[in-house]
Amino acid sequence: MPITRAAREDPLFDALITTAVDGIVVIDDASIVRVYNKACERLFGYTENEVVGRDVSMLMPTPYREAHAAYVNRYLRTGEKHIIGIGREVPGRRKDGSTFPMYLSVGEGKVLDQRIFVGIITDLSERQERDRHIQELQSEMWQMSRLTDMGQVAAGLAHELNQPLTAILNYTNAGRDIAQENGDHALEGIFAKVAEQASRAGAIIRRLRSFIEKREPHRVPEDLGRTVDDAIRLGMAYADERGIQLRLDVAPDLPPALIDRIQIQQVVVNLIKNAAEAMSTCAHREIHVTVAAAAADFLQVSVADTGPGIESEIADKLFDAFVTTKKSGMGMGLNICRSIVEAHGGRLWAEANAGGGTVFRFNIPVAKGEQTA
Repeated sequence: MPITRAAREDPLFDALITTAVDGIVVIDDASIVRVYNKACERLFGYTENEVVGRDVSMLMPTPYREAHAAYVNRYLRTGEKHIIGIGREVPGRRKDGSTFPMYLSVGEGKVLDQRIFVGIITDLSERQERDRHIQELQSEMWQMSRLTDMGQVAAGLAHELNQPLTAILNYTNAGRDIAQENGDHALEGIFAKVAEQASRAGAIIRRLRSFIEKREPHRVPEDLGRTVDDAIRLGMAYADERGIQLRLDVAPDLPPALIDRIQIQQVVVNLIKNAAEAMSTCAHREIHVTVAAAAADFLQVSVADTGPGIESEIADKLFDAFVTTKKSGMGMGLNICRSIVEAHGGRLWAEANAGGGTVFRFNIPVAKGEQTA
């Protein structure tokens, strides 16, 4: 096996193959494995002695295993490339029969006048697990966000509708009194029905507000730094598509916080999204998120941007419902964020960033003992 022998005679090549983080497999034009490094042993579970000298298809699951020989023969005959010089995601087969996702890059060359194919293998398992975790977080957050949005919109509508309904009821009762004085019993009956329905609508709104006000987050002790880090992964989409640098600093040895993880992530993502949108016309775009200890048994999360800052005319109304500077949107985002934080026993506020832009900060109580809500 001349390729293996050549590798052993070249210390530099041997060191490269042995210490490479990615898997490296070298095969000849008959698909026989000639080089199989330590990283491959870790990835596939086979030792070098079990693989070298055998067909590389042993590392492939069905149907790739059965199709490999035909693919190689077709390439040798026609020169038609499917993966050589390109690379793609394919499954690998471990010794125990399980499979794992990997990115395979294949190059072609010659050693001692013998044609070889060099495969560089990168394990994608961790990346796919991370992507799956993010998708789960997105799904959880979307469901929680929809429920929270519905609750906040309903609360806002209940508040806004209560006054006109009260006015309708008052005018209706006045009209009924006038009809009664004039002896118009038909009109009096109509006003009575209107008053009855207005009272019924008011009762529905009061029950709705009562239901919303009684809703409590499911709070348990959580690692706030990790919770915010997961939210950062979700917020990266808003930052990346706008060319924004997004960084996170978490102070060491923080105690756990008493939080509803999904709701707090919803707050962080919303603040990141707002910051990203605020910097859409800025040359310097950076979002700096920090998690640190605050006074009196609280932890603090800060989201600082380098945007234009908050317009003075809306600064005092920033967290009010239905207040927005956007062309689209209901203006409920910051109002919802404030409600979530306050339901946790914390506080959310905004202030000018010393370097330009805005900083949103919120405090959350630390968990004490096994306390839950």
